[in-house]
Order: sequence, then structure tokens, then C-alpha cells
Amino acid sequence: MGRPPKCRRVEFIPQCTYFKPAGIPLWNLEEVGLAVEEVEALRLKDLEGLEQEDCAERMGISRPTFQRILTGARSKVAQALVTGRAIRVEGGNFEYVARRLRCTGCRAEWEPDPSDLNEQQCPKCGGKELMTRPERCSRPKRGAGKYRVPKKR
Repeated sequence: MGRPPKCRRVEFIPQCTYFKPAGIPLWNLEEVGLAVEEVEALRLKDLEGLEQEDCAERMGISRPTFQRILTGARSKVAQALVTGRAIRVEGGNFEYVARRLRCTGCRAEWEPDPSDLNEQQCPKCGGKELMTRPERCSRPKRGAGKYRVPKKR
């Protein structure tokens, strides 16, 4: 028996959770299920354009795990588009982590509106030079627990 899957950090919960082809009645439609962490992987890699290593770090998982999640998500979306199936976003193994922005000019911090994907600006000074600051998960990073495996020399 394998170990249980690690909880993934997610900074965005989609508001729209169901997508279907136009012109096909709902009762006559097959669905493809997409987990919330798969949507997060698509958002980080394809929408924000981050490198896989950075995406994996933000989600609190290894790069190979991120690659598997991303490949699965892309496959499901492609299957839905090509075969005319609906996409239902639900479930998964994730923990919502609020993302905070910090202005590099006045150092103000705030939590942006997750539905607003346009260019953000500081609400205090109007500056556009911003840094992303994810809040830390309460769970320790890999190897920080009681059963740390010593490095081989």
C-alpha cells in the first residue's frame, strides 16, 4: 500500500465549475472531471507562464508530481474539447492558501480579488511593481518531520 497523496496548496478556487458545449442538451452529455488542483496547475503554468519548478513550489509538491498533475489536466481538457464532453471542476486533495501581494514602492500588502486576472496595482499608492507573497501552510516542508532520512555521503 502506497502512502496517502500529499495535500496540494491552491491559491485560486474557480467560480465557474461547469463548462459544456453549446447546443447539446445537458441530459445527453458525458462529463470529464477536473480536480481543483488540476485547474491550479493549468492556471500557474499556462495562464501565469511560470516554470514548472516555481509552480511546484507554490503548490507545495515535487516537480515530477506537478508534471503528472499538469499532464492529466491537459489530457482531460483536450478530451473534453475534442469529444464534445462537459467539464466539471470539483473535489481533489488540496488546501486553499490565500495569496497576498506586496507593493515594492510603499510596501503595502493586500489579498487580491481571485477573479480579477487583469494587471493589479497597489490600492495605496497605485504602483504596479508588485511581489507575490503566498501565506505559509501550517504543515512542515518535506524532510522537516520527525522521520527525516539522513543524506548519503
